[in-house]
Amino acid sequence: MQAKLSTMFQSLRVRNYRLFTTGQLIKLIGVWMMFIAQDWLVLELSDNSATALGVVTALQFTPVLLLTLLSGRLADRYDKRMLLFVANAFWTVLALVMSILVITGLVQLWHVFAFAALLGVANAVETPVRQAFVSELVGVPLLPNALSLNAATFNSARIVGPAVAGLAIAAFDVGPVFLFSALSSIAPLVNVVRMRAAELHRKDLPPAGQRDQAKVVDGLRYVARRPDLLLPMVVMSVIGMSLFNFQLTLAALAKTVFKTGAASFGLFSTALAVGALVGALAGTGRRSRPSVWLVLGAAVGCASFGTLVGLAPAYWLVVALLLPTGFFMVFFAQAANQRVQLGVDAAFRGRVMALWVLVFLGTNPVGAPIIGWVAETYGAGASIWIGGLLSLAAALLALTWQLRRSGARLRMRVLPMPRFYVVSPGAE
Repeated sequence: MQAKLSTMFQSLRVRNYRLFTTGQLIKLIGVWMMFIAQDWLVLELSDNSATALGVVTALQFTPVLLLTLLSGRLADRYDKRMLLFVANAFWTVLALVMSILVITGLVQLWHVFAFAALLGVANAVETPVRQAFVSELVGVPLLPNALSLNAATFNSARIVGPAVAGLAIAAFDVGPVFLFSALSSIAPLVNVVRMRAAELHRKDLPPAGQRDQAKVVDGLRYVARRPDLLLPMVVMSVIGMSLFNFQLTLAALAKTVFKTGAASFGLFSTALAVGALVGALAGTGRRSRPSVWLVLGAAVGCASFGTLVGLAPAYWLVVALLLPTGFFMVFFAQAANQRVQLGVDAAFRGRVMALWVLVFLGTNPVGAPIIGWVAETYGAGASIWIGGLLSLAAALLALTWQLRRSGARLRMRVLPMPRFYVVSPGAE
């Protein structure tokens, strides 16, 4: 057990990565608390409108759709550490302004819309830079472990944040939650400054003339020539657009279907995050690039359980199903992320990871308003199971395409335990 734990958390031995992870954990707990408070505030200001929730989610992720590829270019041209500092500082200022508006009672619905859009700008710059920066913190040998720990950090915050937010909103209302979120975002700023630049695993920045050659279109062409990178991105784009809207759908499900309060909404989010944390930790022992079969199998599992969540008739059953849904959701996303990161050339990493962030987060502006309209028109449950079925269709189509392309065959074994497996050409 000691050896297993040592292997699971080995990236934390690197001082710079330890500072990075600590700062992210503190900030993300506050961010998840803020997301819960923001969604609850929108429902209060809009008379429980799921469409308004969809608009907020769309505004939050539209800058990702518009700016992410450009920030990937910045990541390949400039110091990622400095870019992270600037983006996080912008986020902190915005969060402080919003907390003041909420605490003073001056907040209106359009303030929340503007706040979500501006936070999206900070997120559009910070996320692809942060994704590409991990390889500089630990180097390529530890990259799979560091990426899995990143997911574990994210989902640990998603467990703590919503649970604490639900209780805090019930006890103190949404204002103090926004203030805590603003203060927690200072931690990454401090830790980025404390990092030792000499210990980063990075090449010298290219001369100014060569930096202009790092074009966005070259990154797109690079991915288009690589089916092994393109396939997980396509599957992720469909699942991200149609199913990864739990921030919106679970709030609507809790308040409009089961008629529960903020604490129960937090329980939904926490159940999803507990499964997600287990899924993230399950990938920490990975030392090589995940196979395409692992990625597609996890996608099928994620879509299947997501569909069942939308069809569940009872509150306790939703909570139970959110555990495996969270597991496969993060296990799929992390395996796909590792397959992309470990298969890309270092010169293109910033732009390729920007494209990854675009398909992972940037599809939300397209899907969120539609999902919100479906939830308001046909019910929150329908918005989840319809998205699950669309995701399942995409995963199965991708699996069929990959089987035909490789000439492999899918087989099922009943004993000693039922499982599917792939037989390569000629192995039979």
